[in-house]
Amino acid sequence: MPTRKSGATTTAEAEPEAGTEPGTEAAVDAVALRRNVAAGAIGVFVHWFDWAAYAYLAGTVATVFFPAEDSTSGLLAVFGVFAVSFGIRPIGALVFGPLGDRIGRKRTLSLVIFTMSGATLAIGLLPGYASIGIAAPVLLVVLRLVQGFAAGGEFGSAASFLAESAPRRRRGFGVSWLEVGSLVGFLAGSFVFLLLSTGLDEQQLTSWGWRVPFLVAGPLGVIGFIIRNKIEDTPEYRALEANDTVPHSPARELLRSHKRQLLQAAGLMAAMHVPFYAVLTYLVTYETDHLGHSADSAALLSTVISLLGLVLVPLFGTLSDRVGRKPVFIGATVALLLVSTPAFLLMRTGLAGTWAAGLLLGVILAAILGTYAVWSAEVFPTRTRQSGLSVAYNITAALFAGTVPYLMTVLISATGSTLVPGPYLMVFAVVGLVAALSLKETAGSALLRPEDVPGTPPSSPSSA
Repeated sequence: MPTRKSGATTTAEAEPEAGTEPGTEAAVDAVALRRNVAAGAIGVFVHWFDWAAYAYLAGTVATVFFPAEDSTSGLLAVFGVFAVSFGIRPIGALVFGPLGDRIGRKRTLSLVIFTMSGATLAIGLLPGYASIGIAAPVLLVVLRLVQGFAAGGEFGSAASFLAESAPRRRRGFGVSWLEVGSLVGFLAGSFVFLLLSTGLDEQQLTSWGWRVPFLVAGPLGVIGFIIRNKIEDTPEYRALEANDTVPHSPARELLRSHKRQLLQAAGLMAAMHVPFYAVLTYLVTYETDHLGHSADSAALLSTVISLLGLVLVPLFGTLSDRVGRKPVFIGATVALLLVSTPAFLLMRTGLAGTWAAGLLLGVILAAILGTYAVWSAEVFPTRTRQSGLSVAYNITAALFAGTVPYLMTVLISATGSTLVPGPYLMVFAVVGLVAALSLKETAGSALLRPEDVPGTPPSSPSSA
């Protein structure tokens, strides 16, 4: 990587580093791309590994930390699960998003994974209620709050870094690995739980087995911190530093000058969050409660859909590099709009119909996952990119993702119809479609804008 010069750096000097000129493939080679992908994706892997492990071990963790007849502990448990899952994340986004726009992607990436994995490791070392009484659930809730706070900064930091580090013509492919990391983390957490639940009896699982996934997160976090600490910051951010255009108040600038982009990115993200949680988490409950399928069968389908996503998400990211973000995302949301209700009708026909419908929804979800993050990153100028991504992602997650299972249960109970998830998905398909139609095509466009570096010409995909 070229040595940073003192004084102003012209756009022409910055562009080749950012992967925007014909020689980019030589400047940002395959080895560098893999290193940057690893640095960006490892944090979401750690986060989703922890999320899956905590979700599957929730019953055991409750036994260890919350006495069954203690109402205070019960309230703390409910508050902790809610706060850590989604409620605290927007606060983390409001801190780490602007921080990344002020001090750089590299520093926030390192800070986030250090905080997140440190809190996870601490949970694995916590004494239970039998040892320290009410302090156990209080400390558990505090640590889950720290995890959620750090998680609020992970997506914006990683998506900004991957978008700004990838070659212009392979940006969709590079950023798509963010979602591959989340899928791999979720599967790894599920697999560790499977090993523990089948290899240990209940007494072993309660006494020490539940700690294993949380302790594993410690070394994973150290590895991630080392990887992230060795990378260089992105060419775009270094161009801001060289030209002395790093924003002093990126959050204020975002809300003052980029409200439209914030709403557009939120629309793309809402259209991702709801199908993600509906297909990969709620569908398991739906199959067992309303279709009469076994828990093993439902879990297997969820696993197969996730494995399918590992293959398809980077392919759709690559496709968006070749044909554009707009055709791929619009095609996916139109498909979701047309297929959602028929898919839940098909599930009523039996196990084979459930698998066919689930896999079809999984393919549509993969197309959305492969494009929404890179398109959202390209919507914002470099000065406010991490702020915009962090705020849009975490507010939509808090409003729409965590509420999927609850709302589905309430709406099915209120209407008496098990088809409710279909129309609900259709609503968010329309939200995503409206956002996509309001956006310009950005595939191949430069990420530095005139507001980032004075004198930068307006970018267009055709200039790639």
